[in-house]
Amino acid sequence: MGYNGQQQQQRLGITDPISLGGPTEYDLIKTCELEKYLQDAGLYESREEAVSREEVLGRLDQIVKNWVKVISRAKGLNEQLVHEANAKIFTSGSYRLGVHGPGADIDTLCVGPRHATRDEDFFGELYRMLSEMPEVTELHPVPDAYVPVMKFKLNGISIDLLYAKLSLWVVPEDLDISQDSILQSTDEQTVRSLNGCRVTDQILRLVPNIHNFRTTLRCMRLWAKLRGVYSNVAGFLGGINWALLVARICQLYPNAVPNMLVSRFFRVYNQWRWPNPVMLCPIEEGSLGLQIWDPRRNPKDRFHLMPIITPAYPCMNSSYNVSSNTLRIMKEEFRRGYEICEAMEANKAEWDTLFEPYSFFDAYKNFLQIDICAENADDLRKWKGWVASRLRQLTLKIEKYTGNMLQCHPHPGDFQDKSRPFHCSYFMGLQRKQGVNPGMEIRVTHVRRKNVPPFVFPGGVRSSRPSKLTWDSKRALETKVSGSCEAENSDSHGRKRKRIDDDADINSGNAITVVPSSSGEINEDGGSHSMNFDDTNSIAGKVKDSVIDSSRSSTNFTDTSLKNGVDDALVGGCNPDNKDPFSIADSSSSKEAEKLAIEKIMSGPYVSHQALPRELEELADEFEHGNQAKNSGANNKGCTIEGSAENAAAAVPETSNGGPPSGLKANGSSEELEVEELMAPFPNGITSAPPTQQKPLIRLNFTSLGKTATSKTT
Repeated sequence: MGYNGQQQQQRLGITDPISLGGPTEYDLIKTCELEKYLQDAGLYESREEAVSREEVLGRLDQIVKNWVKVISRAKGLNEQLVHEANAKIFTSGSYRLGVHGPGADIDTLCVGPRHATRDEDFFGELYRMLSEMPEVTELHPVPDAYVPVMKFKLNGISIDLLYAKLSLWVVPEDLDISQDSILQSTDEQTVRSLNGCRVTDQILRLVPNIHNFRTTLRCMRLWAKLRGVYSNVAGFLGGINWALLVARICQLYPNAVPNMLVSRFFRVYNQWRWPNPVMLCPIEEGSLGLQIWDPRRNPKDRFHLMPIITPAYPCMNSSYNVSSNTLRIMKEEFRRGYEICEAMEANKAEWDTLFEPYSFFDAYKNFLQIDICAENADDLRKWKGWVASRLRQLTLKIEKYTGNMLQCHPHPGDFQDKSRPFHCSYFMGLQRKQGVNPGMEIRVTHVRRKNVPPFVFPGGVRSSRPSKLTWDSKRALETKVSGSCEAENSDSHGRKRKRIDDDADINSGNAITVVPSSSGEINEDGGSHSMNFDDTNSIAGKVKDSVIDSSRSSTNFTDTSLKNGVDDALVGGCNPDNKDPFSIADSSSSKEAEKLAIEKIMSGPYVSHQALPRELEELADEFEHGNQAKNSGANNKGCTIEGSAENAAAAVPETSNGGPPSGLKANGSSEELEVEELMAPFPNGITSAPPTQQKPLIRLNFTSLGKTATSKTT
């Protein structure tokens, strides 16, 4: 290659190439092996399918040209303008880049004149015309998407059709959309729609060798799909992102063949210091005043973790969906790919090793499962698209509200059970953050009298049970009898509470332990159940509003006996069964006055145990206004208790500084989140109990105080 050619290559990209070296005989051999591997993997479509795609695009072009004439005539334009009215189809994505495979959809763009509106004409008249065509199936308009799109199949080939309304009265057949002037006087949806075609065209202009670029991109797309990191909507990278990354490697190694480019890909991005951006060309300010990616001016751009900048004006970050967890996963995959490529150069590995599928369900012990269903296939397709576009928000909230202590790995695809029609599931792998030591812990346990620990007694010695009745035991017995009588008369009053016998047959070992740390485990310690994170519903919903909602609900209990038991635990001295430590004069008038005062407290709207959520609401308001506590002690008192007949779950409390705790309690090497129900077993020999004897279950939701956003449990 001559000097002029090298100078031309050096001008591709924002920096000089890393190397201008060409391939060795070994590289050429490995490249042939790679191309054969890609062929055997079925990445290339047949000649017949390629011809079919061209015919479909030709048919689509005829449809939009006829459509624009119909709406022009309907709008009262003269016959001359109707005759000149035109619309044009452009392609983008993998089809335009030349790396599409069999069965892939075609990303298309319809460019229309200024009088052809998006809402009324494109999603209105064109939709009606397509719905009446027998060759069009699975028609699904998405007008409210960030980039509005019409999805359908034309003669069996999937089409994603965007629309761009230009400021021109007549769209010329030789329109060049690469010119920045095409964006003048257009709306934001048109700019976004045009951006796909403009970016793909610019990529092809900025790579030194299109054939090597396409082969390498096919390889990387296959690798990313097999390793589970190909999905923009799930927070990984999509097709355009991988194309930009590969194009940058082609610029840095302009004379390399695909075998070399794959190896350099992993070498470069294994060492890349994110969030340094990947750019194919300098970012141009432009003359139209459109917003570009610039972290110096736009504060939100500073929070992008893996910026990959598009080369066409207006330059944007194409990978804003990437989160800290998905970035961590991709960095691990880059490191794995680098190590395998190094082994391949030492003849210790082959291409099969690089393309080994990621064993998602073997990599984690705990998962989050999201099931969606509908009544028919059309509804399921729409519902699934809506849910999938918002699953990323769930992973972001998991990261945020656990301070990245609970790591979430979303599977990029969905799974369908053939035995359940119109149903599909999404899965997310969960694990605790590695290398985090245990932090603070809180444990709430039901203890029977015989199991009360000895250290609470004077001298640490448990006194034997008296053979005769003492004053206190006699009063307790009388209280039990009177409580039973009150329960019998509760039908007329409706609010009388039943008493819970402290000898009720509840398993003394049942307990809930909440560990404010990161392991994401449920550990078993003796008879207690240690739950470091909520069940799947509580994880997404443990935010500030749960505290506020609980306070507004006045801690409603569904079971009267449960309510009374919790009152006994939280109210203490307010319960008439407990001995009043402040009893003074024994005159009848004093006793009656004290009794009335206690009854007033018990029946008033602000009983003692209701002050707890009220206090939480006030503290939450203080956090909202930035008045966080400065003391170093642990002030997280957020604990709401709620009756439940189904399960018991615990959420992760937060430290006093509003952030997550430093670690989770570890239990050996186990990382499983085995959610066990907190059950009250029946007496020996009884397999079922009458409804009146069934013991309620308790859900304890320990809610952090420092959160300012909400995600309610569904």
